[in-house]
Amino acid sequence: MDNLGTHTIYINLLNEGSPCCRPTQGIWVSEMTYRVLPTENYDPDDEHWEFPPGSVVECRQERRIIDGESIQITIAVRAIQPRAE
Repeated sequence: MDNLGTHTIYINLLNEGSPCCRPTQGIWVSEMTYRVLPTENYDPDDEHWEFPPGSVVECRQERRIIDGESIQITIAVRAIQPRAE
């Protein structure tokens, strides 16, 4: 986590053909809860995030294979507060 209270979190991508996720930043709200921030090149017409930017999500630690390496990540698992329209 950096000085601004952000942390790298992962968001599952939908409609990709195989399971995958996107790293992005989340603003810390409380223990394992973050507000999702968009990536610099976020395009909702190109990638369909399970929880779009602006959502407040509950996360958990999970081990995933990313780029052929098994790593521990913080992944969003449930919307606490959907994105404000």
